[in-house]
Amino acid sequence: MKRVFLVFGLIGALVFVSCKDNNATAKINTENVAVAAERDQAAKQVPVMEFVESEHDFGTINQGEAQETTFVFTNTGNAPLIITDATSSCGCTVPNPPKDPIAPGETGELVVKFNGSGQNQVTKTITVKANTEKGSELLRIKAFVTPKDAAAVGPTK
Repeated sequence: MKRVFLVFGLIGALVFVSCKDNNATAKINTENVAVAAERDQAAKQVPVMEFVESEHDFGTINQGEAQETTFVFTNTGNAPLIITDATSSCGCTVPNPPKDPIAPGETGELVVKFNGSGQNQVTKTITVKANTEKGSELLRIKAFVTPKDAAAVGPTK
């Protein structure tokens, strides 16, 4: 019997509370709606980093010969592109990204230096962190490194 009274009491309280006429639309602040719409529109604007090529092959090089390449990219998005970091998979490769923001429609260059270490087929990865939707882009360099004391072997370019 106590349970029946408890259930009816809860249902009665729920009906009493839910039937209030709060007129929620009267509580909306139109200034806050405008600010939120502007914020949402700004959040839709993101830069897009589009590379001409994402992989560079140095071909056959001699061990210890320093190499350098430039990855060219365009900001095809609708907000300034900011590169926050560029790192490589090892210390033998040094990426040098642009420090200034890249405006929409503008191009930029990322210079990558490789010191020629290793032997045979070598592949290195460069991770570029930026304020894009993905957050990072991957680039690759590769080379066939001929050891100093060996005759040229492997693919030739």
